[in-house]
Amino acid sequence: MASTALVTGGAIRLGRAIALDLAKAGYHIALHYHSSEQAARETREEIRALGVECELFPCDLADTAALDELAAAVKARMPGLDTLVNSASGYVQADIAATREEDFDQLFGVNLKAPFFLTQAFARHAGRGNVVNIVDNKIGFHQFKYAAYLLTKKGLADFTRMAALEFAPAIRVNGVAPGVTLPAGSRSEEYIAWRVQAIPVQRKGETEHITRAVLHLLENDFINGQVLVVDGGENIAGTGRNAGEFDPAKV
Repeated sequence: MASTALVTGGAIRLGRAIALDLAKAGYHIALHYHSSEQAARETREEIRALGVECELFPCDLADTAALDELAAAVKARMPGLDTLVNSASGYVQADIAATREEDFDQLFGVNLKAPFFLTQAFARHAGRGNVVNIVDNKIGFHQFKYAAYLLTKKGLADFTRMAALEFAPAIRVNGVAPGVTLPAGSRSEEYIAWRVQAIPVQRKGETEHITRAVLHLLENDFINGQVLVVDGGENIAGTGRNAGEFDPAKV
């Protein structure tokens, strides 16, 4: 039976790239989406054109009660479920003083609480396989300009290690922490060039750098509890640049 991967946030951006490259590697895809229905339908057709199955699974990840239902529905429709990629993520740029409680709760709900309880549900219904959490290379810094967001990703990295211990040997749990790969559409060329100055390899990453890291973690069955940082060495180069500190007048 071919492996099936449940990819959260699989309709757009990095989640879409991961879903497509897993499909190219022969995985059937359970494509989760929330509000991006049209994009999900288009991605489904691209995946099916690769010769594998793809089914859509809408779900609001902030609704914790729905997460067990999501995992159960995927397992029922696609019995080969053995992979979970927690890719869906919310993002708000705000320092501690400016963070609103509703943003704090939303970020923790989607970025940490959802992967926590969806992993729990995956372990219950799939019983074996792999979980890959998409983290962020910012976990190596203390960028208070993204206080709540960054706390969720730091928590997700620690959760990855805890879950790796609890669910082994039946389930391996790892993470990928991307660097500058798919910046928000509002980022200027000047901003990207400024960020690249702080990356030792002197270029931004491409989605294939991240998807290849995901596939590596899935294929190497002796890796467990690791967060693979894929950022061109930015995490070891200093404090890390970020949009909250970018001043185009000084570039």
